[in-house]
Amino acid sequence: MSTIATKMGPKASALEIEGQRLLPTSPGFAAAVAQAYGRQRRPRCLCRPEGIEMYIARLAGNYLVKRMPGTGLRHAPACPSYEPPPELSGIRPLLGSAIKEDPSSGMTLLKLGFSLSRRSAHMTPLRLPSVASTASSSTSRLSLRALLHYLWDQAELTRWHPGFEGRRSWGAVRRQLLQAASRMVACGEALSSKLEVPEPFCVVQADAIRARRQARWAEAARSRSGEASMLLLIAEAKAIVPARHGHKLVIKHVPDVGFALEPPLYHRLVTRFEPELTLWSAAEDTHLIIIATFGIGSELLPHIAELNLMAVNQHWLPVETMDDKQLLDRFVRTRRSFLRLLRYDLRPDTHIPSLVLTDRGDVPEAVFA
Repeated sequence: MSTIATKMGPKASALEIEGQRLLPTSPGFAAAVAQAYGRQRRPRCLCRPEGIEMYIARLAGNYLVKRMPGTGLRHAPACPSYEPPPELSGIRPLLGSAIKEDPSSGMTLLKLGFSLSRRSAHMTPLRLPSVASTASSSTSRLSLRALLHYLWDQAELTRWHPGFEGRRSWGAVRRQLLQAASRMVACGEALSSKLEVPEPFCVVQADAIRARRQARWAEAARSRSGEASMLLLIAEAKAIVPARHGHKLVIKHVPDVGFALEPPLYHRLVTRFEPELTLWSAAEDTHLIIIATFGIGSELLPHIAELNLMAVNQHWLPVETMDDKQLLDRFVRTRRSFLRLLRYDLRPDTHIPSLVLTDRGDVPEAVFA
């Protein structure tokens, strides 16, 4: 049976589907969406009196109601389909070049500025790229950091409403990231097929979780025409510790395996990401998110090739500085609704708002830290 997916926020907007006004929770909603898809009819979001055209995509047997590209600003600020003006964040230069959405298929094509394969007939050590800046100087491709920011945005992990309090666990973060990635294509493949987001660790399920992970890694380790696949890791870092050779990254929810960091990569890491590491150390309620490409040797052990880091607060909202964190924490504490804005590949000295308040009626307000 096909299922229906929509942006189901605390204040999900009603849709007009072939003359019917329906909420995602209304009886008959799923059937109406399926019928509209078959007839090639487009729903309208009723967050505005005039309605705003949406589209229906079908992915892996599921129907997905999505906003039309470039229409996010037309939706009411409280609507889950609302997006702030793209020029307020770092996404604007990437739209239409590194990020292309196709309404006919519901998929988004991504152009990556890093490799997800390498020549590895004998599993020689990974070439270590410069970590001084994983941001590309070109807006035609996504750096690791830009991809992480885009996934965080599309997974709605930058959106906050008081109703989210206590509902964001690592399991929820993982589920939303994988759902977002399932609608993206990179290097000719579904991004979700390359994405490794650790399952929440459970002692009772430890053996089954380990078996599933090893099966994925064994597949990635197999060479095809001299090219060995690399995987894309998004996870929470637990510690960066010395190993017998170099250092290793310890990942939460993966207690039995360390991710190897060769000495040159480790030294670049602590220099390039000093602000993120300092914030992580200073605030106990801060998580450190890593995005990394990694290869798998014949011994099924992971070796990191390239990485980027992002600090997030206890609600998984990205933060850059302590002032930034205190601002977001204050708005969460005072039960405000907002969208966190992300830098993508903009330079650190580029001044952008920290967030846009979405609970001020028809007048969203940009707020600077």
